[in-house]
Amino acid sequence: MSCTAEVLRSLPGALVAWRRRNAVCFAWAALVCALAAWPCVWQLHAQGQPAQVSAPPVAASPAFPSLQPGTTEEELRRSLAGKTLYLRGGYLDNTLDFDEQGRLIGHSPHGSYTLALVQIDKVRLTRRKVELQGARYAMHFLGVTPYEDPTGAVDTVNITPKKKPLRITIARELVVNPKKKKQKAENSPAPPASTDAASNQPAPPEAQANPGELGAVTTTTSPAHAAQLLHAALERVFAQGLDEQMTASMPEFWQIYYKAVAAHTDVRPNDPGVFRQSAVNQKARLLTLVEPPSNEYAQANGVAGLALYSVVVGVDGAPQQIAVSRPIGFGLDENAVETIRKAKFQPALKDGKPVPVILDVLVEFRIYSKRTAAAASEPPAASTAPAALPGPYSASRP
Repeated sequence: MSCTAEVLRSLPGALVAWRRRNAVCFAWAALVCALAAWPCVWQLHAQGQPAQVSAPPVAASPAFPSLQPGTTEEELRRSLAGKTLYLRGGYLDNTLDFDEQGRLIGHSPHGSYTLALVQIDKVRLTRRKVELQGARYAMHFLGVTPYEDPTGAVDTVNITPKKKPLRITIARELVVNPKKKKQKAENSPAPPASTDAASNQPAPPEAQANPGELGAVTTTTSPAHAAQLLHAALERVFAQGLDEQMTASMPEFWQIYYKAVAAHTDVRPNDPGVFRQSAVNQKARLLTLVEPPSNEYAQANGVAGLALYSVVVGVDGAPQQIAVSRPIGFGLDENAVETIRKAKFQPALKDGKPVPVILDVLVEFRIYSKRTAAAASEPPAASTAPAALPGPYSASRP
């Protein structure tokens, strides 16, 4: 009886020890299983399963994937439809025709890149051309300085006229079946070899100029050459974003702005010898009124507000380098810079001598009522209510 009691008294301690040993064993077993299963988990992630880690940065892809010989309309639609692109030339017409090398046929007025944003909605591919239809958008900046992120503070507003969509046509190189070569006389001279004007490289021997629907269109027996030429034309007409080629084509005042955006800093003059206003004894100041004109796009869409520009005032009081510091978009910044170029300033003084200085100029754009164009002999109706001021602008893509 005493032995049984002794066993019963020691039983709880033995159970606790047994549980501890099993818990340790279970922990080691779980760890071993996890390590064994890790390659499988990694493989699932590599196969496209969602992972809870940050993806590494991916190199930027070209605006359009390389077109393969025999490209279909559906493949071209997947590359273009629904995308928002920039017109590299800043063309403002809503009907644009390009040849097979991406060069504009005819003439079109040029404008700011902030008015040249387009979205392709429909794509039609024929044997001789690519027909695109979509809408044009304008960019409206919402008071962004270069050291902030401009991509998150920009409205895109549809400025396409009603019942007049954007139509763009790009000619295609015509692919023809190769002809059987006839036996020629031994003394007959060989025809001169043609060249591909887009790449300045010798074209296939059978390629030749052929009058097409949009002008002189080349023909070829090589579908690969035709696809390559169409790809180059698309790259010449459109840009997926503000790439180096597009920013290099912008005026200097935009290049300085985007240089500051890339560096996440404020606008700085190219000349390191230019002083800040805080570093001179007598500050530079504006002597004339700066009232740049608006444009039809801004007036029709109610775009108004303040924009800021950085101006290097020379020792003679003339504006030198001008840069966008806080843009407004909608093609209005170009008007502001042109007006500032004609303004007069009082130069800054340091130790009694004029010195170049960088000065911030604040510009206001207004909305003008259509009634302001009425004759002065027609006085407006009397009203006791105060004039309503334009409210804050807000627009977004439908």
